[in-house]
Amino acid sequence: MRDYLIAPSILSADFARLGAEVDAVLAAGADWVHFDVMDNHYVPNLTVGPLVCEALRKHGVTAPIDVHLMIRPVDRIIPDFARAGATYITFHPETSDHVDRSLQLIRDCGCRSGLVFNPATPLEYLKYVMDKVDMVLLMSVNPGFGGQSFINGTLKKLREARRLIDDSGYPIRLEVDGGIKIDNIRLIAEAGADTFVAGSAIFNTPDYRATLAALRAELAQADP
Repeated sequence: MRDYLIAPSILSADFARLGAEVDAVLAAGADWVHFDVMDNHYVPNLTVGPLVCEALRKHGVTAPIDVHLMIRPVDRIIPDFARAGATYITFHPETSDHVDRSLQLIRDCGCRSGLVFNPATPLEYLKYVMDKVDMVLLMSVNPGFGGQSFINGTLKKLREARRLIDDSGYPIRLEVDGGIKIDNIRLIAEAGADTFVAGSAIFNTPDYRATLAALRAELAQADP
């Protein structure tokens, strides 16, 4: 069985009590903390920056922080998030003039690197940088807002990405973000995913522990 990880997105958390929300979801069994960083330029929304990441680290959060950059240009902010305590930093290839260089910059800053692919973005970029990628993130919604429905075409793309990763021989995680719920997480895992971002599916429920347990019960039944 694959090593499945669940990364709740703070985009759906109560920002008035963010530290307590992150503490609660980690205590309930989450593995990572997922940051959706939006710039109101590359995507039509504006969210959080490095100061929020740093604040959570100072608050005492020790779990991996998975930073998804939806900003353009991307290189300027990478060192700031690295200093703020990011573990993974992922970005969209179309936000960088030099994808290979941006991936190397993330690693040079001491973080793990990754590429993010929107629903209609082909995986072509990935084939040439497999040696510099620690994670591939497939968007299963169009980026910019939480609470959207899963785009079913992502399943075919997941299977393609899984083949590329397995054939490469590199220990690359395959993450999915958007519309993941209890009733579809098993299908997504069976298509090849091993890391799952869920925002509203967790934070909009009254019992984080029960919700995470239900998600893991579905994953336990997956046949990858």
